[in-house]
Amino acid sequence: MVLRLLLRYLANNEQLIERMAESYPMRRAAQIVVSMTYRFKNIAQERGLHDMSPERFKSFMEYFRNNLKQEIEGAKQELKKKP
Repeated sequence: MVLRLLLRYLANNEQLIERMAESYPMRRAAQIVVSMTYRFKNIAQERGLHDMSPERFKSFMEYFRNNLKQEIEGAKQELKKKP
């Protein structure tokens, strides 16, 4: 409850928000987000993912998740093998 009140106060403090928005880390984070958005959009268009049906997208994400899990497990096995 106290945390919620504190966050609400900070979010409504216009001067604090202005100073944070002008800070280098915030500007850089925004630049990175925009850059990644455009990169992913271009990749999706190149691979034809932007016109996928919901079912095909769901199966693609499932395949991606399984592949990611396998890679993580493989990396764990490699780390265990190293002395």
